[in-house]
Amino acid sequence: MSDTDDAPRLCDFCRLPLSCGRETLSHRGATYEFCSEACRTAMRETDRVFTEYHGHRRMRTGVSGLDAGLPQGLPRNSFVLVSSDEGARNETLLAELVWRALERDEPAVVVTFTEPPVSVVENFLALDWNVLPYLESGRLHILDCFTYRVSDRDRMFDRMNEWTSHIRRIARDVTETVRDPSDVSELQNKLDGCLEALGMTDAGVVTIDSLTEFGTLVQPIRAYDCVKDVRADVCKGRFVPVFAGGTITGEERTFPHDLGYAVDGIVDMQMNGSIVRDTLIKRLRIRKMNGVLSIPEWTAYEFTAGRGLVTFDPIAEMDDPAEGDGPVDPDSDGPDPAERSPADAEPNAHSPDAPGPREE
Repeated sequence: MSDTDDAPRLCDFCRLPLSCGRETLSHRGATYEFCSEACRTAMRETDRVFTEYHGHRRMRTGVSGLDAGLPQGLPRNSFVLVSSDEGARNETLLAELVWRALERDEPAVVVTFTEPPVSVVENFLALDWNVLPYLESGRLHILDCFTYRVSDRDRMFDRMNEWTSHIRRIARDVTETVRDPSDVSELQNKLDGCLEALGMTDAGVVTIDSLTEFGTLVQPIRAYDCVKDVRADVCKGRFVPVFAGGTITGEERTFPHDLGYAVDGIVDMQMNGSIVRDTLIKRLRIRKMNGVLSIPEWTAYEFTAGRGLVTFDPIAEMDDPAEGDGPVDPDSDGPDPAERSPADAEPNAHSPDAPGPREE
């Protein structure tokens, strides 16, 4: 070992501090030190060692608003509830989490209760995220818990135009349809089948678009048990994070918004009308995240095609004179910042001729 006097001496296998006694092993004139007999034995039996302490491996989600609030990253064995006001677009946040995973060359499973598979794909495409190659290669799977509602599926398919029929053909082989989503056993078995097909262990993400909708299909006790089982089997058993949406409908303390004790993390998405007069500003924060440092500060955001979730400071943008929309009458004090909309405060971002990514 070559540690300095100020640095803790580390086990030569697991890279944890040598806290209580030492085991040694001599090999080719070098002496190695270990924190335990188990690590010394593992060193003998393997051709590699850990280069750093991994613990429960962490990941960067790739979503700016989430990563800013999670400076140490997100533990991969987390079940995260995305608790959202109506209109805050939690489904778009879930789509970005999937897209960022695909960009990292990790697989993903989308569980949909509120949209048919074609609409799920269209939502990605509307954000300039072309998931068709990932569907074709089998890196993205869809667990369809919506189509059971359609009494005549053949008629639904016949009504599709050429484009939506094209999307359906691409997505068909990687779509698993749940015949009865109220049958919790079928739902869990088919989710496990998707994860097995993708070989998802310590890689990828799972998103569930609406626990609120799922809660309307089953009795409360079965809903709670299903969430706990998925957390145990997928998050803790496979080290695959699950992000599940839940829309606040006026009774916040009902399922799934009373799951705080049972989930590892909670992300709040809010429509706030007190920041700018006559304007609803979307904000999010990390309310809870087990095992890592989280910064529970509200951050304003909007979604932009091609870029995903973009954070901004609404007060700073409203007050910045450089963002004005033209010359100001010298006899006027100018518009009251509180009466200007975000579109007035940043005209170039909304101009169809402006460079950069277009807004959704």
